[in-house]
Amino acid sequence: MWQRLTAFCAREPKAFERDPTTGHVTGSAFVLSPDLSAVLLTHHAKLDRWLQLGGHCDGIADARFTAQKEAYEESGLARISLLSDQVFDIDIHEIPANSREAAHLHYDVRYLFRAEAGDIRASAESKALAWVPLAELAQYSRAESVLILQEKLTRLHSAGC
Repeated sequence: MWQRLTAFCAREPKAFERDPTTGHVTGSAFVLSPDLSAVLLTHHAKLDRWLQLGGHCDGIADARFTAQKEAYEESGLARISLLSDQVFDIDIHEIPANSREAAHLHYDVRYLFRAEAGDIRASAESKALAWVPLAELAQYSRAESVLILQEKLTRLHSAGC
C-alpha cells in the first residue's frame, strides 16, 4: 500500500485535491479512549457504515493534519494527542460512483490518536458516535479496513511497543 501511495503522489499533481477523476489522498484518525481500550467510530450518514474519523485533504498536502482536524470536527472532543508521528495504516479503496462523481480511489493515510478531554458529539456528517471496545470491533464493522486496527494494535502490544 505504501508503494502504491507514494507512486500515486509522485505521478499525480492533484493527489491532495478533491478530484474524483484522479482519486485523492484522505486522512483518517483512529482515536482511542484515554485507557486505550476502545476506539471512537462514527456511523457515517452517507455511507451508513461504522468507520473511523477522517476526510478529504482538500488541497492541503498533509494527511496527518487532515486526520487530526477531522477527528476534532467529527468527534466534539476538546483535546486529542497523536500517539506516534508514524503512519499507522494505509488503505486504498474505491469509492463507488454516485450522481455527482465517477467511481474513484481514496488513498487513505491513517494515524493513531488518544482522546484526552471532552465529551463526544456527532457532527452533521454522522448518524451517531460510539466508543467501541476493541474486543467488540467486529460487531460494528466487517470492513477489513476498520478491523485492521485490532490486528495491528495486538501486534504492537505483542512486540512491546
